[in-house]
Amino acid sequence: MSDSPVIWITGGGSGMGRASAIAAAESGWRVAVSGRRPDAVEATVVAVRDAGGEALAVPVDVTDPAALRDAHAAIEQTWGPVAGLVLAAGLNAPHRAWADQSADEFAAIVDTNLVSVARIVDLVLPGMRAAAAGNIVVVSSRSAWRFSPGAGVAYMSSKAALATLVASLNDQENGNGVKACHLCPGDVDTDFLALRPTVPDADQRSTMLSADDIARAVRFVLDSPHHVRIDELVITPLGQN
Repeated sequence: MSDSPVIWITGGGSGMGRASAIAAAESGWRVAVSGRRPDAVEATVVAVRDAGGEALAVPVDVTDPAALRDAHAAIEQTWGPVAGLVLAAGLNAPHRAWADQSADEFAAIVDTNLVSVARIVDLVLPGMRAAAAGNIVVVSSRSAWRFSPGAGVAYMSSKAALATLVASLNDQENGNGVKACHLCPGDVDTDFLALRPTVPDADQRSTMLSADDIARAVRFVLDSPHHVRIDELVITPLGQN
C-alpha cells in the first residue's frame, strides 16, 4: 500500500471538486472522492487514475450526518487517517431574495454550505491532531469576501460564516499542526451556474474562471510548506467588479 498522504474531497463529482481531485493526485495525494451522485464520483475516480493517481470513490450526501460518519470510517479503514481536506460541495437556488426565497431552501443551502463543513472538519480533526498535521481548504465564494447581492441571502450568509469557521480553526488548532484556508473564487464556469435565476450564456462564461483555475489555487495551498499557512485566498476573473 502507498504511504502517500490521504486527502478527502467533497463535491468531487464535477467542477471545482473534480479538478481539485486531479490536481491533488498530481501532487502525490491519495484522493478519496465524495459527492451525491455515484456515477459522477466514479467518473472523477477514473479521471484521477487515468492521470496516474490513486483514488477511492466514497459517494455521500454531505447533509446526512450518519452517512458522513460512515464515509469517513470507510476512508480510514481503506487508507488510514485523513491528512488533507478540500470541501467543495455547495448549493444555491434560483430564488435568492427575501421576497421570493423559502425558509426550507434557506435551511438546505446553509446545511450544505456551512453545517456540513463543520461536521466533516469535526470528523477529521482527531486524526490530524494525532498526526500533528492537517491541511484544510474550504472552497467558499467571493461573495463571502465582498457583498454580492446577486448571490442570494442564504448563499452569502452561509459562505460569509465560513470565514469565521476557518479563522476559528486557525486560532484553536494552530498548535496541533492544523491549518485551514478560506478560498474565495469569483465567477467560475461550472455546472453550478445552472442554479442562477438567469443562466449565463457562452459569451459570459468565456470571461469567467475555470475549474482548473481553482484547482491550481487548491494545489498551491496544499503544496505550501508545513510552516506556511494561507488564511484566505480570493481569486477573481479579470473584469469582475
